[in-house]
Amino acid sequence: MIYIADICYREAMMRTLINMDEKQIREIDRLARNQNRSRASVVREAVTDYLQRQTTGAHKDAFGLWGRRKVDGLTYQEKIRGEW
Repeated sequence: MIYIADICYREAMMRTLINMDEKQIREIDRLARNQNRSRASVVREAVTDYLQRQTTGAHKDAFGLWGRRKVDGLTYQEKIRGEW
């Protein structure tokens, strides 16, 4: 739930089907039982964590790419703009 200015909004949820092997189901059930949570809650958290790591990884991969170049950024920019 999201609370904004004393108004409560529920995020929409969509049901989906996924195929998992028995070992995965047993482990998810064990985690859910130990944390007193539902299986769906554990899976949602796992998906959220996965998506966050994937997004964060892309930003880390892109950060500093220009720094590996041997050309000065301003010089390159002036050269490219001079071609217009």
